[in-house]
Amino acid sequence: MTIYVANLTYEVTQDELSQIFAEYGTVSRVQLPTDRVTGRLRGFGFVEMGTEAEETAAIGALDGAEWMGRNLKVDKAKPREPRKPASDNWGNNNNNRSSDRGY
Repeated sequence: MTIYVANLTYEVTQDELSQIFAEYGTVSRVQLPTDRVTGRLRGFGFVEMGTEAEETAAIGALDGAEWMGRNLKVDKAKPREPRKPASDNWGNNNNNRSSDRGY
């Protein structure tokens, strides 16, 4: 059971997020992704709850709620979509075009 939490302040900690969700059940895990370059939090996170009933209760109570000066967006997490293969748009077009022209 994973919940997506958006519009988080950049100063939030895993413990703080865990505490707010613990009011609605058992929190198994909290993830706060960071930017690869800056290391700064990205403003969203994921919370894993123990049961679907706990997840539903947390989503119902916290979606749209004001917390730490922001209105939270809380919803069931969607499965991660596979990444698309890298595009040829960065530097390889000339090779592709030259073969089309018979060079």
